[in-house]
Amino acid sequence: MRKNMKNLSIIDKEFKIDGSIESCGKLIIKGQVKGTIDGDVVIIAQDGEVSSTLTKVSCLTVGGSFEGELIASKELIILATGSCAGKVVCQDLIVENGGVLNADVSCNTSSRMEPAKKGKSFFSRRGRSSQKEEKQIEL
Repeated sequence: MRKNMKNLSIIDKEFKIDGSIESCGKLIIKGQVKGTIDGDVVIIAQDGEVSSTLTKVSCLTVGGSFEGELIASKELIILATGSCAGKVVCQDLIVENGGVLNADVSCNTSSRMEPAKKGKSFFSRRGRSSQKEEKQIEL
């Protein structure tokens, strides 16, 4: 499976796809995609546009525009030049200053968020838990 991670596919600026995409490894979208995407790591470049009825990926980075339904099993990153609209389900969400998020968002939290649920201060600097808590907010 590690060999698949080395795969790289690019949908270039002048390329338009209307249909379904299945990819392994990294997919970079510089053109326009309309339809469904099933992949691992997908990057929508600054000029890229995606309008998707359903996108299932492990990680999505948006530098261009995404509109539709997204399920990201790991993370969604919206860069300063990016915009995301629609319905989003992800584990981790990162939005850079200037990035636009206009979506119905559900973040599936992991067990590392449990200390915050127990009433401990998120920014606490006491004890060994502070190192773990500070790591959560690193970008």
